[in-house]
Amino acid sequence: MNFEHLRALSAVVEEGTFEAAADRLHVSPSAVSQRIKALENAEGQIMVRRGAPCTPTEPGAVLLRMARQVQLLESEARHTLSGGSSTRATTPVAVNADSLATWFLPVLSDAAGWTDSTLDLHVEDQDHSARLLRSGDVIAAVTAEPAPVNGCRVQPLGAMRYLPVATPELRERFTGAGGIDWEAMPVVRFNAKDELQRRFLRVRGATGDPPRHTVPSSEAFLAAVRAGLGWGMLPELQLGTDLDDGALVLLDGRAHEDVLLYWQAWKLDSERLERIGASVRRAARHLR
Repeated sequence: MNFEHLRALSAVVEEGTFEAAADRLHVSPSAVSQRIKALENAEGQIMVRRGAPCTPTEPGAVLLRMARQVQLLESEARHTLSGGSSTRATTPVAVNADSLATWFLPVLSDAAGWTDSTLDLHVEDQDHSARLLRSGDVIAAVTAEPAPVNGCRVQPLGAMRYLPVATPELRERFTGAGGIDWEAMPVVRFNAKDELQRRFLRVRGATGDPPRHTVPSSEAFLAAVRAGLGWGMLPELQLGTDLDDGALVLLDGRAHEDVLLYWQAWKLDSERLERIGASVRRAARHLR
């Protein structure tokens, strides 16, 4: 396969338009279009959905992943040949918001000292981040998927514990003689993919639909629970002294949910991949 065609495919998908891809590759938009058409003709399949933004088709995703793998190896070879003076390469990695707000932070400190690469973090729920690996959008991911994605290695990181908490005032307001009224007490969720609260309610036999607030930010989610907007499943690592000083209380002292996390990365002999993997494993020592 012609590498310039693959490079054009990667640029179109990453930049979103043929015009932006042309700017990145320092060629004309028609040249980009010709390269994509040549790639599609050679393989006999459509590789790019023309739109705003442009996205890869299923066959295009297969070639996109290969293109990014080749680009990673090419960048490392150029860095070595130039004696470390080549430009930085982008390292796309998927991580869930709660990890990014807690145990993953030391990875950012490590990355500050890397002179040959930049981080491109994709925030995605741990139950869905493996999809980004399959599509080639990232080269590695923190995920809840224990089975290795095709072409990837998987390593266990540990468990992230979530606890059901609320303000004392909210719990008191919705507690009666029969205990907590789970179907009436407001709940906070991260987004529509967030199943933690729903699973907790299901175990307690709650069949109704309590008021739900959606707060798609890890830090703001914690602030919302602290403000009494609703109860939520919060990472143990994020609570700090809230339980000790009474700012928040456990809604069930025996209940928790441990989410097992894994590190999945492409099977490549890549110094950059090994470096970030080692950094993630060190940071994950804070997990259970």
